[in-house]
Amino acid sequence: MADKRSAMRRVLLMPLLLSLLAGAAAVAGFAPFELWPLPILSLAVLFVQLSRAPSRRAGFLTGLVWGLGFFLAGVSWVFVSLWVYGGMPMWLAGLVTFLFCAFLALFPATVGALQAGWRHTPALRTMLLLPLAWSVLEWTRGWIFTGFPWLVAGYSQVPNGPLAGYAPLVGVYGISFLLALIAGLLAWGVTPRTSPASRVWAATAIVALGIGGQALRGIQWTTPDGAPTSVALLQGNIPQDMKWQPNKTRATLESYARMAVAAPARLIVLPETALPLFESELPAAYRDDLVALGQRNGGDVLAGLPTGSFDGAYYNSVVSFGSAPSQRYSKVHLVPFGEYIPLKAVWSWVIEVLHIPLSDFARGAIDQRPLAIGGQRVAADICYEDAFGEEIIRQLPEASVLVNVSNLAWFGDSLAPWQHAQMSQMRALETGRMMLRATNTGLTAIIDAKGQVLASLPLFTAGSLAGEIQGYAGSTPYVHWGNAPVLLLWGILGIVLLAAALYPRAP
Repeated sequence: MADKRSAMRRVLLMPLLLSLLAGAAAVAGFAPFELWPLPILSLAVLFVQLSRAPSRRAGFLTGLVWGLGFFLAGVSWVFVSLWVYGGMPMWLAGLVTFLFCAFLALFPATVGALQAGWRHTPALRTMLLLPLAWSVLEWTRGWIFTGFPWLVAGYSQVPNGPLAGYAPLVGVYGISFLLALIAGLLAWGVTPRTSPASRVWAATAIVALGIGGQALRGIQWTTPDGAPTSVALLQGNIPQDMKWQPNKTRATLESYARMAVAAPARLIVLPETALPLFESELPAAYRDDLVALGQRNGGDVLAGLPTGSFDGAYYNSVVSFGSAPSQRYSKVHLVPFGEYIPLKAVWSWVIEVLHIPLSDFARGAIDQRPLAIGGQRVAADICYEDAFGEEIIRQLPEASVLVNVSNLAWFGDSLAPWQHAQMSQMRALETGRMMLRATNTGLTAIIDAKGQVLASLPLFTAGSLAGEIQGYAGSTPYVHWGNAPVLLLWGILGIVLLAAALYPRAP
């Protein structure tokens, strides 16, 4: 009897172990590894395990374990920001990181629980219900509690995956659905009860989706607008633990001034909060020098620095200096507990635990327009905002180029800078615009309108990235419609599945 119980435990544990390993392996499908088939195969493994789950509890556990493997391998870099730079005790930072990843794992766990109740047509469950539930829950993760759309499956296809060509049409969530659909077709194809004819049909559909994505790459959704502009992106490599020390402010200002003077370009971009003091505290001579530099180059300098004051509202902003009248963009989508404290009556104590300077920014206006600087119409976004495609397109099609300024020093030498840059590549593909990334410690890069990195600076080095950018005009379908077509498709498919459940075919 004991041997039988032991054997049963092994039988039950094997699917969980396989799901854990599959989840962890999927992370290699994203930057910097870019092994784009792995997330598809990983989801196929998960879908096979879920389709065999005997109960909702088993489905929930299978999805939860997959999610733990995925998020612990993929986003546990938050530990660095909490412990090294946030001042949390190591044990508490480790616990918070695990709980954060466990919360994220609830989304694939919910997929597992939902599908376990399906009692009609196994083919529909594997090839439609699971892909639909997966992509809808990813989209939900992208907005609930202000959203955390990190490692959405669709990003793994940028820039070289066969599904990347769908980005201008349906955006990252549409690609996630197509990726999950292929995983569902694969899962159904390896199911023993699947007929040879069904396997052929599934394989044909997978090939057709891949060919369609490759064909769409050849479409020029937007057109060049105006002459190219010379640019210089500055990477200061200022250590995070030194960035806000008052005795280091002068050295930081002088460092960026030297880099800007040595990199003549019509548009010079400094990273997020590169100048570590309020705009009102910026020395008049320093401001005048930035203006003179921009005018001498026939363009502008765009610098990240906080605006406002402690006495009132203050903002995470970029401000232009140079030939054009000074303009600014202030960050709209703030990071909870990093840039503002939600429900302060409940969570105000977090400020005392996390030693994060300027941890209660105000939100910028949602209707800000592109900055007319450096011969371009610049749609600026700051750090984390780059993860939200529908927010980026608010400034389009008016904008001719995208610019992201970031400070990822918070996350040390981890996967975070690479994963974030991959999101910028997706934004370029979705909008048909070039993207400039100016970061403190990397990854500073120039990305073309097809999502390819044209040039970049090594991580954790100080330097200037010089190049040319071409502005673009026009709209991709995603710029025009956002996620609406994908949401509509999901709604239709949901109705089809509901009808199938309520009115099953007679045997």
